[in-house]
Amino acid sequence: MAGSDEIAGLNAEDLLGLYRRKALSPVTVVSDILARIEAFEPVVNAFVLVDSAGAIAQARASEARWMKGEPQGLLDGVPATIKDIVDIEGLPTRFGSATTSPAPAKQDAPAVARLREEGAILIGKTTLPEFGWIGACHSPLTGITRNPWDPARTPGGSSGGAAAAAALNLGVLHHGTDAAGSIRIPAAFSGVFGIKPSFGRVPAYPASAMTVLAHQGPLTRTVRDGALMLTVMSGPDMRDSAAWNTPAPDFRIGIEDGVRGLRIAWSPRLGYVEDIDADVEAAAARAAERFVELGATVEVADPGFADPVEMLRTIWYAVSAATVEKVAPEDRSKLDPGYQRIAEIGAGFSLNDYLTAQVDRAAFTLPMLDFHKRYDLLLTPQMPVPAIEAGLVTPSDGRFGEDWVNWSPFTYPFNLTQQPAASIPCGFTESGLPVGLQIVGPPRRDDLVLRAARAFESLQPIATLSAPRA
Repeated sequence: MAGSDEIAGLNAEDLLGLYRRKALSPVTVVSDILARIEAFEPVVNAFVLVDSAGAIAQARASEARWMKGEPQGLLDGVPATIKDIVDIEGLPTRFGSATTSPAPAKQDAPAVARLREEGAILIGKTTLPEFGWIGACHSPLTGITRNPWDPARTPGGSSGGAAAAAALNLGVLHHGTDAAGSIRIPAAFSGVFGIKPSFGRVPAYPASAMTVLAHQGPLTRTVRDGALMLTVMSGPDMRDSAAWNTPAPDFRIGIEDGVRGLRIAWSPRLGYVEDIDADVEAAAARAAERFVELGATVEVADPGFADPVEMLRTIWYAVSAATVEKVAPEDRSKLDPGYQRIAEIGAGFSLNDYLTAQVDRAAFTLPMLDFHKRYDLLLTPQMPVPAIEAGLVTPSDGRFGEDWVNWSPFTYPFNLTQQPAASIPCGFTESGLPVGLQIVGPPRRDDLVLRAARAFESLQPIATLSAPRA
């Protein structure tokens, strides 16, 4: 029987193999995770709620199935967490806001339903900033979530709780969402793998207010676990008319095929990024060079578009204004003041401004389509800086101003284009903070992005933590 330290290092494939041999019980695994959550939660604050009783009950049912040799689906007994922005039946969905109802949800969201159908054990719900508004992770509802690599830093956001939990293996598979970088920012800051799949690959219900910018995907400690989780979450659900609703591929197939012969572009600044930390850029550049070792052709090339930040702001702020408008006037004092500020700006945009931004967004996809005629993949640094101070919206040195998107220039373009993009750890700063490499693929080539990430991981395995650093 594996001990606690050993369980903390196991991935999904490890667990499934041990369950199959009856060498480990899902009850033991879940009990170990719950004990580590209890120990680490005062440091990292990654969970909105932990459903201990429900998780143990699910684990006992899974154990009984494995003992009979009748596992349920691809994930029977694998612990998972859900970002508290989508519904789990019987649990509340709070969106990081004290203004939301604590009433339990009446049904599972599509991604949750697919995970449950395949036997995943739902441990609890992870933290986010209010309505996912920033690339950090603190909210009026739950306070500050902290980075396991350095608790004085944010894990990133808005899927910050998921990333912190992934870094410590508090659950093995972690659900996140990404409308402007909210999977990739925390993946980079927290030293884990995360992929924003092509838009619509993972069905969503209820629909996100961010509409065509909003993606759902996994955060995990290995690429193969991310591929497995994405395979399951991508299952069809007719409640989402914008989703693909075709049988999901098994993203593990072909994932070991490597990148030999691929044409890859390395863009250290995307043509417009001016401010980037030297050790972050150096780590990402070294990572890009490793693709040559893997047999790819790597060239320095920019996609050729200007910074689309104003397009993103128009959509993001207008949606924020609409969200705040739905909050009862007497409850608005409970909102994050920073969120209220961008909502006030958003209220100044007209319907014509919003619709123009959406039309411009559709046209913005064309340069990348042309770019991918020449290059199979695009590599960039994931973030221009390592994890910023916990509890802040922007770094304390003031160089990025008040707006968080100023320090995340590599993420939001690929929400606007809706194409798949992943963040994989590629090293550390001199102070020991994780650095991420972004891998961007053509539309609907999630498989290629996963393949490239796995190839890089084979040369440079992802470093792991067993406990938060002091």
